[in-house]
Amino acid sequence: MLNTIHKKSTHKLLALICVCLCGCDGEEEKISSSANDSNSVSPPLTAPLKNFTWQLPPHISPPITPLDNPISNEKIALGRFLFYDKRLSANKTQSCASCHQQEHAFTEENMTAIGSTGEVHPRNSQNLINIAFNTSLTWNNPTIIDLEKQIAIPLFGQHPIELGINETNKVEVLTRFQQNSNYQKLFKSAFPNETNNINFDNIIKALASFVRTLNSYNSPFDRFELGDKTALSNSTQRGMNLFLSERLACSECHHGPDFNQFKNKSSSQTMANFHNIGLYNLDGLGRYPNNNTGLMQFTNNPEDMGKFKTPTLRNVEHSAPYMHDGSLASLEDVVDFYAAGGRFIGSGEFAGDGRINPFKHPLVKGFALDNQDKKDLVNFLKSLSDTDFLHDPTLSNPFTQTAP
Repeated sequence: MLNTIHKKSTHKLLALICVCLCGCDGEEEKISSSANDSNSVSPPLTAPLKNFTWQLPPHISPPITPLDNPISNEKIALGRFLFYDKRLSANKTQSCASCHQQEHAFTEENMTAIGSTGEVHPRNSQNLINIAFNTSLTWNNPTIIDLEKQIAIPLFGQHPIELGINETNKVEVLTRFQQNSNYQKLFKSAFPNETNNINFDNIIKALASFVRTLNSYNSPFDRFELGDKTALSNSTQRGMNLFLSERLACSECHHGPDFNQFKNKSSSQTMANFHNIGLYNLDGLGRYPNNNTGLMQFTNNPEDMGKFKTPTLRNVEHSAPYMHDGSLASLEDVVDFYAAGGRFIGSGEFAGDGRINPFKHPLVKGFALDNQDKKDLVNFLKSLSDTDFLHDPTLSNPFTQTAP
């Protein structure tokens, strides 16, 4: 079955790992290296490991890590503190974890994200599960394929503002960490060969190292695939068969170990990860809302209107609401949407019939399900939940724990 789900994907699995923690006081964070350095694309080679071992299932290979950022336990420990520290935002009101919450599969319950200054974002916060294996990292930008490059966006981005670091406040933000004795120890452990090691470049490297450990492969479905035939109920197994069927065609886009769509790391291939599924059709000619035009925003190709990244289905039960704009509230709503072959909105600002969007993917054509079929399919989607991961203390907020 894994071979069926995986199809042509070469996606890799990661097991959860333990991280080393150091004591930290109530101070916050700051950054000192240049944003330009953090925006460079990582080499497509794997760096040697530094006192760290990936623990993976036999059929999964380790993720690629950049040569200039070999993963280590010390970087992971530092990155975990930074991930949960609100001092990493200019106004000290948000951390990475504000929008990427462990109990919600490292996303959040809001339809769309809200930045540290209160600016409402056009898109739903993506979950970070198994992000180390993703070949495209944002909803609509195929050029962001490396974690280090992506992490710079919420730190420094101004359109929209997320953590709000800019040229006028970045020295202040960085000083918060440079003057904190506990962070001084953490940075020294993580980057022992550098003199001025508390800088933005190293903050990004540490965050990337921690995020690469957010891996989830211990769901009932995984246990079933590894031989525990009691892990899935009869209803769930029926739902799995529906999911894999040619009639529903769910697995045409949601395949591989993460039930998403992966290609090799090249711009031409990552473009294939984006699809229009018929959520909108505002003018009868395929138009999407102006602030959410999808891949077309970057390609200027009208045929790319409404194309967004195929997301993972891992822990999808806990990552509601759904779609790029959070406009579907439940898994039942999602099943109904695909069964209808798109969405019809009868009135209001977004009125239109997405079912006849001219740019819609041809596989989103609708299908008939009775009530039991719908229940079975939803049960299968829920079987992709990894409750151990969602409550793993080694991934949770270290500021609420007693450091050893």
